[in-house]
Amino acid sequence: MPYALGIDVGGTFTDAVASDGAGRIVSAKTPTTPPNREVGVMRAIEDLAGELGIEVGELLSQTDYIAHGTTASINALVQGQVADVGLIATKGHRDAIYIMNAEGRTLGRSAHEIQDTLRQRKPAPLIPKDRALEVTERIDHAGKVLVPLDEDEVRRVARSLVDEGVEAIAVCLLWSFKNGSHERRVRELIHEIAPDMYVTLSSEVSPRMREFARTSTTIMNAQVGPRLRTYLLPLQKHLEESGLKGPLLVMQSEGGTITADRAPEHAITTVGSVLSGGVVGGMRLAGQLGHRNVITTDVGGTTFLAGLIVDGEPVMAPGSIVNQFPINAATIRVHTIGSGGGALASVDEGGNLRLGPQSAEAVPGPACYGNGGTRPTNTDANLVLGILSERGLLGGRKPLRMDLAREAIRVHVAEPLGLTVEEAAIAIHEVQNAQAGDLLRRAVVQAGYDPRDFVAYAFGGAGPAHCAGYCQDLGVGEVVVPLGPVASAFSAYGLAASDVALSAELSDPSSFPVDHSVLEAHFARLETDLQRALDRQKVKFHDVSLHREIDLRYSMQVTELLDGRPGREVHRTHRRGDPRALRGAVRAHQRQWRGLPRGGRAGDHLPRAGQGGARVPGRAAGSPGRRRVRPAGGAARRTLGLPRLPDRLRADARLRLRAAAGGPRARRPGDRRRPDHGGRGPRRGHRPRRPPRQPRAALPVRTP
Repeated sequence: MPYALGIDVGGTFTDAVASDGAGRIVSAKTPTTPPNREVGVMRAIEDLAGELGIEVGELLSQTDYIAHGTTASINALVQGQVADVGLIATKGHRDAIYIMNAEGRTLGRSAHEIQDTLRQRKPAPLIPKDRALEVTERIDHAGKVLVPLDEDEVRRVARSLVDEGVEAIAVCLLWSFKNGSHERRVRELIHEIAPDMYVTLSSEVSPRMREFARTSTTIMNAQVGPRLRTYLLPLQKHLEESGLKGPLLVMQSEGGTITADRAPEHAITTVGSVLSGGVVGGMRLAGQLGHRNVITTDVGGTTFLAGLIVDGEPVMAPGSIVNQFPINAATIRVHTIGSGGGALASVDEGGNLRLGPQSAEAVPGPACYGNGGTRPTNTDANLVLGILSERGLLGGRKPLRMDLAREAIRVHVAEPLGLTVEEAAIAIHEVQNAQAGDLLRRAVVQAGYDPRDFVAYAFGGAGPAHCAGYCQDLGVGEVVVPLGPVASAFSAYGLAASDVALSAELSDPSSFPVDHSVLEAHFARLETDLQRALDRQKVKFHDVSLHREIDLRYSMQVTELLDGRPGREVHRTHRRGDPRALRGAVRAHQRQWRGLPRGGRAGDHLPRAGQGGARVPGRAAGSPGRRRVRPAGGAARRTLGLPRLPDRLRADARLRLRAAAGGPRARRPGDRRRPDHGGRGPRRGHRPRRPPRQPRAALPVRTP
């Protein structure tokens, strides 16, 4: 009988789920084994085989695929345990990564931190300047070669980086997203000197305008790629030697998977792989329960994660920020804080109780584990309060010691605050709920949604223990707890339920009117690239779907808004030369983001109960209302059980075209646009100024 496996490697536990063709689902949870996390993966698979009553070899030989979510990439970036990387840039432009486009002090910061200008600091550079080298070449904004690539100089630069002992080289040349021939030739020259060198090109990893973000993404991809390859390839080989016949798939930030042998090439897309599994699983369960608007909450051993599903689809982000550096990779928007079951509780110098973000992790773990940990955690507080049983975790295989939990809380929290052990445990529990509620308010309310129109899904090892508290604080009217065999391994279920997803994109800054034939040609090129990428996955797909997307904005806007263009034609009206189709999409987005729909009032754009939310009738705004905690699974599995996993894989290919289409009016003769800044045109009502006369320069001065 064929099986599908999902494996989620977290900071504290490794979760695994297996499903057969008949819809039977079993799960396993084992401690994560850093730094050799593959050991924990194999132990989880052994436990799955034991639950099914078969040998490991038999399970793997009948497995269609394994979907794997890993923290290897994000942990490497956050902790700085990355490969030594060299950068090759266009001569005169290597400092873009150090200047940081004048936003380095504020990227990824909260509004409060941005206002505190005295404490703003730039982060440490991604790479030292002596490993950022330049080569002579130049391509203009239209993709035309102005200065040929100096290949002898490339060889000297590459030899210098190899002699310094770098493990990977990032190549980011000006306007390479319009013409990547120079970058590809640089890679060929590097491999002539060092055939096994890991080389990543910005034209392949991040073909977007705006040089700083493109360079940042390319460097970070080079930093995590070798480490991810070192982790995945031996794991894949070990699984194949143990009998695995199907592919090993790796979860990506955007909610789909990619084969393990291709994942290191696009390592940056796996940064949020573990975070996305719970949202994907929530989508599958929401489809069965008929919920359109869902808040997914996952309280794991190390972190608290929250994601949104609006109108049946996850809320996406065009990129993310790690250590104040941008990453150009589409991702499911997941909010996270270090407030999981293993979050450490302490009292600061001012006598305030703190919980997290430091975690006891898998080793030594909470004090009640008896593995040498002495500091109290959220898990210890739940044990003292009777929320957890002394019988232990993992079906009794992980016993918990009440005496160690009480002693840790007494020494580190109760005595410093003058409380009893039980009062201190209650305080720890309430702080965790308050921190989770604050995160949910930022994720839901500050995004412009009404939490009363959402259903909350609570999962993870500690999610059901805290959901009533933080959902009441938020004002959610209904909470669903998935029970059955995946109660605490729901993210692993989401991994197994995910499809293979690939994306391709290009940047072509344009202004109205946009020739439909140009757009169709761009999409045709992207479709060809995606088909080749799908063929390289070496996976037989049951179905393949394509999704077209265009980024649009008005001329004076700085950021773009996403517009989906389903089907093979951009738009029938636009094919006749009418630009109203795309312009109407821009205006629709404007109404949504401003909260002022045409003919409506402020706030009418919020998802309402009629769109699938769970509204509590007769309740005043902001009042708690009644709470219903409904199990999905368990005794009611026939009606509310988890959806069956797919028997065959599907591919979800997503094309992107980054075009600065839109504008307050169509472009007219005499208007000057600035393609180096995304095609911004003149302001409305202003005639374009004549630029001051400049002396002739050897090279154009436009930069992306």
